[in-house]
Amino acid sequence: MTRTIGIAPSIAEMEAMAQRALDRIPPAFAEHLGAVVMQVQDFAEDDLLAEMDIESPFDLTGVYEGVPLTERSIEHSGTMPDRVRLFRMPILLEWSERGDETLEHLVAHVLVHEIGHHFGLSDEDMHTLEEQVR
Repeated sequence: MTRTIGIAPSIAEMEAMAQRALDRIPPAFAEHLGAVVMQVQDFAEDDLLAEMDIESPFDLTGVYEGVPLTERSIEHSGTMPDRVRLFRMPILLEWSERGDETLEHLVAHVLVHEIGHHFGLSDEDMHTLEEQVR
């Protein structure tokens, strides 16, 4: 089922959706997010897509860039903060094609998935965390 979209939310509006989801992260996880930076962009850059072996920029809805907590050591001090980026246009396309959930829910899903990489979570653990964020 394809959904008809009127005016697509702006980057700022999608960032607000992601922030609301981030605010619902359980405290046990939130306190370990540290300085993780969350950003929304229209698309991933070509070099990131090439690095991930992704042909279409519409195939990447989000990415975690950093060192998972489970892999950190003293050698990682002084590095750039970890970052979660959500890609607005691929998220909007997926949302319009799925038609089975709200855009806020899909944004939260992508955000939780990427944050899950920060914690080194399995897909099953990510689903459990996502249920807590709903």
